[in-house]
Amino acid sequence: MQIKISGLHILGNNKMDMNEANQSSVTEFLLLGFPTVTGYKAVIFFMGILIIYILTLTINTMVIVLVSIKSQLHSPMYFFLQQLSLIESVFLTVLVPRMLHVIWLEGATVSIPGCIAQTYFCCASGCTECYLLTVMAYDRYLAICNPLRYSAIMNIRLQRLLAIYCWVFGFLITQITLGFLCQLQFCGSNVINHFFCDVVPFIELSCTYQMALQLEIMIISIPIVLIPFILIITSYVCVFITILGISSTTGRKKAFSTCSSHLTVVTIYFVTDITTYSVPANGDTLTLNKSLAFLFTVVTPLFNPIIYCLRNREMRAVLTK
Repeated sequence: MQIKISGLHILGNNKMDMNEANQSSVTEFLLLGFPTVTGYKAVIFFMGILIIYILTLTINTMVIVLVSIKSQLHSPMYFFLQQLSLIESVFLTVLVPRMLHVIWLEGATVSIPGCIAQTYFCCASGCTECYLLTVMAYDRYLAICNPLRYSAIMNIRLQRLLAIYCWVFGFLITQITLGFLCQLQFCGSNVINHFFCDVVPFIELSCTYQMALQLEIMIISIPIVLIPFILIITSYVCVFITILGISSTTGRKKAFSTCSSHLTVVTIYFVTDITTYSVPANGDTLTLNKSLAFLFTVVTPLFNPIIYCLRNREMRAVLTK
């Protein structure tokens, strides 16, 4: 006798015991998406997310092209902004098409390798973005705290090296998690009450011993999140001390305006990130958790390039022309 329920295979016979049942294998997962959003609401929600996705990719592409072709934007700040727009485009492309598929079908299946791949690329691009935000904070620190040597230190060679390091480390360090994910076995429920393969609900479905993976995630979060966060805070403490030491009000406003956009983006990024993964995804908090994840993964990437475009005089001037 063979029973197959949404990828959950149970092989056995009338004498199948509990040990055999525990050997059942899951070959695919069922992403529920947003179960309460059905019918015409699902269509409206689908169109809204599609518009946000296209708009975000358009703005990011515009930033990437303008920074490449406009000489007045050939500065370290805009170079790193270009890299930020590129990694956010990668992140959205990994996440949103699958999300739209799940919403349109009001729940869809995904294979285990497909789920692992999405989890890896989402984590890797998020890690790379975190490193880029750290490098951008360092750039603002040099520009304000050491302006006389800024051009000599932050030359084009250092800019490219820092960008390469962010991309390489972001995708390499996440391979540790990828190795653990590939070793997981699934033999129970195959239902993920989420709109994408997030790492936490993915691990919770595993029947493999989870302590090692949970410990690895805690350890790997130190170089991915904690250290960059500390470096960003340290950089801006030095920046604020330097700004407060400027005698003229005009000078203080000008200095603060050069880092206000990045500070706003960093605040939004870390607040939404920490809030999303600090709320337990179960029971009454599940809806809140998915709402926060939607804000972090879809809405926030739209705000970041808009914030930079609206708050930077050079970018506004180029857009006007």
